Amino acid sequence: MLNSEEVLACKRVKKNYCQGPQRVEVLNDVNLSVKRGEHIAIVGASGSGKSTLLNMLGGLDKPDGGDVFVMGKAFSSLSDNARGKIRNASLGFVYQFHHLLPEFTALENVCMPLLIGGISKKTALLSAAQTLAQVGLTSRLEHKPSELSGGERQRVAIARALVNKPACVLMDEPTGNLDSKNAQAIQALMEQLSEELATSFVVVTHDERFAHTMDVIYLLDEGQLKNQ
Repeated sequence: MLNSEEVLACKRVKKNYCQGPQRVEVLNDVNLSVKRGEHIAIVGASGSGKSTLLNMLGGLDKPDGGDVFVMGKAFSSLSDNARGKIRNASLGFVYQFHHLLPEFTALENVCMPLLIGGISKKTALLSAAQTLAQVGLTSRLEHKPSELSGGERQRVAIARALVNKPACVLMDEPTGNLDSKNAQAIQALMEQLSEELATSFVVVTHDERFAHTMDVIYLLDEGQLKNQ
């Protein structure tokens, strides 16, 4: 059951890019509200601005107009340090390419957000091991990314995104490099973890089947979000 609490939102967000002398409008007055436990898919043509919007929601890029709110706090009202802290505590990120650090084990990769947040190494290792167990990787704790399958690497990336128990996880094509069996496993894992932790998910995807498992689907077209 969804909680009415709004964990992430953007209000009238605008973003433009310059291509030579030409200004290209990517996002135009985009509004979005994400409630606790809600699953939202964002679809649209390549180049429509989906990843740009996700970067705005995650505080990785600044809008040219409007604002993004995480747990009721406007990113624009926060210092760079405070923005980094709330992003680390309240948001998780999963990308099409797992972006795991190759020299570290699965356990060490999942520890990173906790260590950055100032958690002791002992506590971080314990929490990371528990989260990896939740994604079915207890037997892979000491394996490096090169020793894992594609599906296993993506599950490590999801564990890393979830280890802080964030309010919302932002996912950019999380199943784009996976076969259908692993894609379905990732979907089932999202549903399970959302039930257990009341985590919200905002997913950018080209996978229509995956998108239709979400609570709400938005189409990003001509710079604006439209209900599907």
